[in-house]
Amino acid sequence: MTVRVEHSNPSSRVGVVIVAVAFVLLAAAPWWAERASLRLLAEIYAYVALASLWNLLAGYAGLVSVGQQAYVGLGAYLLFALAMLAGIHPLVAIPIAGFTAAVISIPVAALMFRLRGHYFAIGSWVMAEVFRLLASQVSALDGGSGTSLPAAVVLSIASSRQMREFVIYWIALAQAVAILGAIVWLLRSRYGLALTAIRDNELGARSNGIDVARIKYVVYVAVAFGTAMVGALIFLQKIRISPDTAFSVNDWTAFVIFITVIGGIGRIEGPIVGTVVFFLLRQTLADLGAIYLLILGAVAIVVMLKAPKGIWGLIADRFGWQVFPLERRLVMGDR
Repeated sequence: MTVRVEHSNPSSRVGVVIVAVAFVLLAAAPWWAERASLRLLAEIYAYVALASLWNLLAGYAGLVSVGQQAYVGLGAYLLFALAMLAGIHPLVAIPIAGFTAAVISIPVAALMFRLRGHYFAIGSWVMAEVFRLLASQVSALDGGSGTSLPAAVVLSIASSRQMREFVIYWIALAQAVAILGAIVWLLRSRYGLALTAIRDNELGARSNGIDVARIKYVVYVAVAFGTAMVGALIFLQKIRISPDTAFSVNDWTAFVIFITVIGGIGRIEGPIVGTVVFFLLRQTLADLGAIYLLILGAVAIVVMLKAPKGIWGLIADRFGWQVFPLERRLVMGDR
């Protein structure tokens, strides 16, 4: 008698085909989309990436951080410092910013992991504020008033504005795909099984011999690495940076949490669905000013009451759909 594990949800195979077709179409967007649409799509990819990383952190590892803007801002400021002060090409500076942020996150994690539950959440926000205050003291980057990338740095990306936008668009798409691919790969591995166990029952995971603390530590550092790279690219596209924009809790944490919660926390498809819903609401209601934020809050409350597992969680439970091949089942048969 043999026993094997299969990833065998038919909807996953259909989902992979749909994702592949969508990727080809989106990769060709510079030939069929307008400039404004490319910038909007690049922003969507950034939020998909940020929300997916936060979902891995909170939805699987149980680390509910409200201070991820710390690594968005850190990655952005590292990019500007490397490009303006060290003379490193901005595209090369993006992965360097990610690795540097990951190294910085190691002692930060050692400190933060002394806190539990809501204390961890509050501590993560305080740490982000510390990062913001430190950035405002960097006189070489004009301190609290912020600075812009010099023209020479911008032109080093590409000689024409159109080609620069194309390059940044493709990198944003590649980042989002790479982050989603890495998360799928992780969740399909034995470490993914451990994360799923932690998500479902942390005490049970500990009792089965899973080193919960070590896995959470690794996830925190990995998420810092990805978040910093996304932040670096966001502000490379913006060209200008300041402490208040780079470390904005509203833009880089509150919206990301909203996206993940309404899409479906603890499910890889949740951040994608949540991002689509968020941008549909934003593009439709942004002209309403403060009322727009009230509507977002109302939508979040309704979703949490009617669909506690999020929009995708409701769909998946009702129809059994799964876009990415994560579901496992044991198959027994004769040798």
